[in-house]
Amino acid sequence: MSHKVIYIKVELLLWQKTMIAIELISEEIPPLKHTDTGEVALQWMDEFKVNHLPVLKGENFVGLLSENDLLDKNDLSKTLHELFTHLPRPYVKGISHIYEVLAMSSDAHVSVVPVLDDEENYLGCISIVELMQRVANTSSIKETGGIIVLEMNNVDYSLSHISQIIESENAKVLSSFITSNPSSRKLELTLKINLVELGRVIRALERYDYQIKASFQRNSHHEDLKNRYDELMKYLNI
Repeated sequence: MSHKVIYIKVELLLWQKTMIAIELISEEIPPLKHTDTGEVALQWMDEFKVNHLPVLKGENFVGLLSENDLLDKNDLSKTLHELFTHLPRPYVKGISHIYEVLAMSSDAHVSVVPVLDDEENYLGCISIVELMQRVANTSSIKETGGIIVLEMNNVDYSLSHISQIIESENAKVLSSFITSNPSSRKLELTLKINLVELGRVIRALERYDYQIKASFQRNSHHEDLKNRYDELMKYLNI
């Protein structure tokens, strides 16, 4: 079965400082040594809930080992040096921006991203699960608001123009990200807006011929249901 590769560009507008790879290194995930056995490698992957682990020879980064590669081997009592003559070497530099880390994890389909210095000495690795948790904990993600998903042609994308339309309705874009497929000329733009009721913003965007693919908001119907539920709970507690 073939899989389409989705490239994601994340634009978190409220991050207060630039996140670089060396600041994102996990303290929990250790590297394997080339003298470790395949059995040890599988045990560690299970223990740390990852599908990949870096392999070192001394301080040198040998490559990134995957669980699938191990499961293809018959005798896991052998050392990694004996089992593999070559391992892929995806990595980012310590000064790489978080966008590069995300791009690397997407392109290589890895659960951890090794981090090297300018001399290619191993510094540590970034857990993609932990990274996404950090992204989710940013103020722009956690702040109350609604979400709008727009679909458009690549050539029609202009975040500045879209932001102007939204700001004309006394709203602001808290964060955005783009999802695109290399085989298509269209993209999806997901916007987090600082309003929980998006009707005015949606109508404004539609006046400029933007196609609303989806929206997620709190409306008066939901508020009414919540009020009725609260009244019922209050009554039952009497």
